[in-house]
Amino acid sequence: MARNGTVLVLGATGGIGGEVARQLRDASWQVRALRRGVTAGLRDGIQWMPGDAMDAQAVREAARGCEVIVHAVNPPGYRRWSELVLPMLDHSIAAARAEGATIVLPGSVYNYGPDAFPLLAEDSPQHPVTRKGAIRVEMERRLEAASRGGEGVRVLVVRAGDFFGPRAGNNWFSQGLVKAGRPVSVVSYPGSPGVGHHWSYLPDVARTMVELLAVRDRLDAFASFHMAGHWDADGTRMSEAIRRVVARRTGVEVRVSAFPWWSLLLASPFVATFRELREMRYLWRTPVAMDNAKLLALLGREPYTPLEEAVEASLEGMGCLAGAPVPAAA
Repeated sequence: MARNGTVLVLGATGGIGGEVARQLRDASWQVRALRRGVTAGLRDGIQWMPGDAMDAQAVREAARGCEVIVHAVNPPGYRRWSELVLPMLDHSIAAARAEGATIVLPGSVYNYGPDAFPLLAEDSPQHPVTRKGAIRVEMERRLEAASRGGEGVRVLVVRAGDFFGPRAGNNWFSQGLVKAGRPVSVVSYPGSPGVGHHWSYLPDVARTMVELLAVRDRLDAFASFHMAGHWDADGTRMSEAIRRVVARRTGVEVRVSAFPWWSLLLASPFVATFRELREMRYLWRTPVAMDNAKLLALLGREPYTPLEEAVEASLEGMGCLAGAPVPAAA
């Protein structure tokens, strides 16, 4: 199809979807997005269209004339994954077939099991040990099949670690370590002592996707890339960054405590989100890092924001830095 610089972003009201939509807009793409409910009055440079990713016709209409579809939509709070995730993806695949479009998928480490740890490459075996992991594998299987169907569908998957960023979403940073909208008095860390963990700053992930889209003609029909992000080698780096930022900005000395996994166990029978979070606990008990050699070979660099700068922007955007700024010591 002819290049027209038009992209549809599904999930643009969420964390990664919203960040990708804004960065594509700033890179002079014509950005469309689906949104349930009222769309009038939004003047943010994005064409908001009424609809839902579960509505195949709405997705098809919104994608008309688009050369890229960013599939960044997930059920809120991890709820009803088995019912909703694959039908939503199928709607994006059908629309991409009709338009000859490229599908962009924000990936994760859920696809992988212990046989692939501790360093994940794009071709590491995918033997997940969770339900969400199995769904992730099936998503990529369907996308790869679509890319081989001879119908013009191309696929770009960018896998990264746990997201954090200025706009809170369903992630461990904003719902576990700290609480969006509340001043920080304690960091609740979910990991085992001394176990490394992989974090990815949302604006860096979005920038990587934008840069990869700019060179997509050089990529395979089904292309996947890993981001190294921020590697917390012993589980203390992220917590200490939060403590330093809060102390500098508010004068409050924050303590670090162990995340109360027991509370998820007690509430799991009643709260679906807690059941889903418990399923992913294994990723906090073993180090899992990502090899970005393939990305570096193509782009020459990985978009990277220094950790403390990224943490400060995240806490600021989430409304967690209430109080007067404290001047830094000379």
